[in-house]
Amino acid sequence: MAKHAFPESFAHPRYWSTWLAIGAMRLGAWLPWRLKMAVGRVIGLCAWRFARRRRHITETNIRLCFPERDERQQARLVRETFIANGIGLIETATAWCRNPEHLRHRVVFKGQEHRAKLEAEGKGALILGVHFSTLDLGAALHALYFRADAVQRPHDNPLFARVMDRARAPYFDAILDRYDLRGVVRRIKEGHAVWYSPDQDFGRDASVFAPFFGVEAATVRLTAKIARMTGAPVIPLIFHRNPGDETYTVEYLPPLEDFPSGDEVADATRINAVIEDAIRRHPEQYLWLHRRFKTRPKGEPGFY
Repeated sequence: MAKHAFPESFAHPRYWSTWLAIGAMRLGAWLPWRLKMAVGRVIGLCAWRFARRRRHITETNIRLCFPERDERQQARLVRETFIANGIGLIETATAWCRNPEHLRHRVVFKGQEHRAKLEAEGKGALILGVHFSTLDLGAALHALYFRADAVQRPHDNPLFARVMDRARAPYFDAILDRYDLRGVVRRIKEGHAVWYSPDQDFGRDASVFAPFFGVEAATVRLTAKIARMTGAPVIPLIFHRNPGDETYTVEYLPPLEDFPSGDEVADATRINAVIEDAIRRHPEQYLWLHRRFKTRPKGEPGFY
C-alpha cells in the first residue's frame, strides 16, 4: 500500500487554504442533488474564464484531437469540458465524504459478466481505467459491486494526500504507488484486480510513441509489461455521467484478446485506441486539462 511521510501537524498557515478547500468539499457533498450540479457548473465556468493556463492546454488538446470540428465547435467543447470537470469536483467531494450507497439508484452497470467471470475463475486482472472527470465517483460506485486495488500518484500537498488516501480507502482494498511494480504484480498474481490508468504522459523513458486521436503521444509501456509478467487479462472499465446529470453508467468491456502481442508500439497503439473510443462517447467528460502531449518525439516542437 502507498505510504507517505506526513508532517506532525497540519496547523501551519500554509495548510489553511487546503483546510478551507476540504471544508468546502464536505459542504458541497451534502448539497441537494440539483444544487450540487449547479454549483459544479459555476465552478467549471469560473475556471473556464479565469484559469487561462488550463484553458490554453485544453484548447490545444481539443484542437489537436478534433481537427474535424470547426473553431466554434472546438470552443464549445472546451467550455463543456470545464463545466464537466467543475461538476467532477463536486462528484469527487460526494465520493470522499458520503457513503456511495445513497447513489446506488443512480447507477447503470453494464458488462458485469466480464468481471464476474474472472472472479468465478479466481483470476486476477489489470483494470484499464481512464481519467474522466467522474473518476472518484466512478470508483466509489464501482465499489458497490466489485472490489479492486488502485494505482495512484501521491499528491504533492501532504495534507491533501492524507485526506485523499483516507477518502479512497473504503472503496479500494489496497492503494499502490504508481512506481510499485512489484506490488502490482504480486497483488494480481494473488488474484486481485488492480485498477490502473495509463492515459497520461509519464515522460520519454517510460514510454513509446503511439497515436492518440491521430497525434503521436508518449504512451507508457507498463500496461503490456504488467500483463506479460502476470499473465492476467486486461479489462477496460469506463464510466460517465449520463445526459441530464441524474444517472451514471459504469461499464466493463470484454477483456482484450491476444494482449500483449510482444510489439511495444502495437500494444501501446491498441491501448490508446480503447481509451480513445471510450472518450469519444462523452468527450467533454475527459480530463483534457492535463498536458497529454507534453513529451514530443525528438526534433518536434512542443504544443503548449
